[in-house]
Amino acid sequence: MQRFVFSFLCFRFKDNRKDDIWLVDFYAPWCGHCKKLEPIWNEVGLEMKSIGSPVKVGKMDATSYSSIASEFGVRGYPTIKLLKGDLAYNYRGPRTKDDIIEFAHRVSGALIRPLPSQQMFEHVQKRHRVFFVYIGGESPLKEKYIDAASELIVYTYFFSASEEVVPEYVTLKEMPAVLVFKDETYFIYDGKFQSCNSCKTWLLNLDMSFLISGKLVAIAVIDEKNTSIEHTRLKSIIQEVARDYRDQFHRDFQFGHMDGNDYINTLLMDELKVPTVVVLNTSNQQYFLLDRQIKNAEDMVQFINNILDGTVEAQGGDSILQRLKRIVFDAKSTIVSIFKSSPLMGCFLFGLPLGVVSIMCYGIYTADTDGGYIEERYEVSKSEIESQEPTEESKEQEPRSGDALVPTVQGPKDVLEKKKD
Repeated sequence: MQRFVFSFLCFRFKDNRKDDIWLVDFYAPWCGHCKKLEPIWNEVGLEMKSIGSPVKVGKMDATSYSSIASEFGVRGYPTIKLLKGDLAYNYRGPRTKDDIIEFAHRVSGALIRPLPSQQMFEHVQKRHRVFFVYIGGESPLKEKYIDAASELIVYTYFFSASEEVVPEYVTLKEMPAVLVFKDETYFIYDGKFQSCNSCKTWLLNLDMSFLISGKLVAIAVIDEKNTSIEHTRLKSIIQEVARDYRDQFHRDFQFGHMDGNDYINTLLMDELKVPTVVVLNTSNQQYFLLDRQIKNAEDMVQFINNILDGTVEAQGGDSILQRLKRIVFDAKSTIVSIFKSSPLMGCFLFGLPLGVVSIMCYGIYTADTDGGYIEERYEVSKSEIESQEPTEESKEQEPRSGDALVPTVQGPKDVLEKKKD
């Protein structure tokens, strides 16, 4: 009955999904990462419902409803998508409740949000680290800006404002214009977009370069549910360094914290104990681990300085050896997750092929052994026959050499003929 109800809901979702906004988790029952996401996903659904969000939160077994999953381009598990009208937006961020909810709010809301006043502009600037703003009225540039934002909204926010709203330190040479703001600095695109694709490419490349290009990312890996002093202290130290040493490190570093070590373990192909701090170089896949115990902000600053002057050895990278290691690690992780989540399915998936191969190998081996045995027996029989032939010939020739000594034995047929005579 439960399966029938779920099937009915799936068909209803497929028919009516364009009437609502859906945040869907496509999962597989045997996927270990899907099982880890399940409690977080339940919290996302409760939170979205409690705040009265128009986004409907659901999940779908992509292995049972493969046609629907294929329609939305699901290739791995878990896959989170926000479905809005004819568009499907992929979520690629950290699998935490706050990040998923923030993604849902950003993508489900207005594509281009207006900034009517300077106070609103300042509020947005404090809340969002990177965002784009279109300055001016209706124009072909705005149409291309809107079209580009429809695809790139998964990365950041897009706003529109009048010239009077932007801060005084912004100098505009011509109107309309597209600006990107980050940490109270800005960049103006003052050229002409030849096509919509060039607009998208510029916005995407600029956004990514502002986010990660050339910077190291210092992450405090903690357990949010653990309220011990070690976890809370390390999080506060990262926040203190990011705030008080911003002028010293903002050109080279980004700072943040992460709940749980699952993502970091997958990225580093290693098991990190929490709480800890790891520094990632996103340009070459290298990382740095702590060489000291972090007790205060000064220890963290010294650790960062040691990274900058080369004292701390970098690990990882994107060499051929690391790539091969990544392939082996991913295969091993997939196999382990399958056996942990569903041992019977794991035995079936891997035991059946191994059994078939074993039977084939056994059949080939026994066939070769039997053939060799028959051939050997044939050779032995042939040799025995050849050795017996001279013996028989000699027996036939013996009476000729000894006719006078050995009498000839008459057979029954000869005796009968003599009686008849």
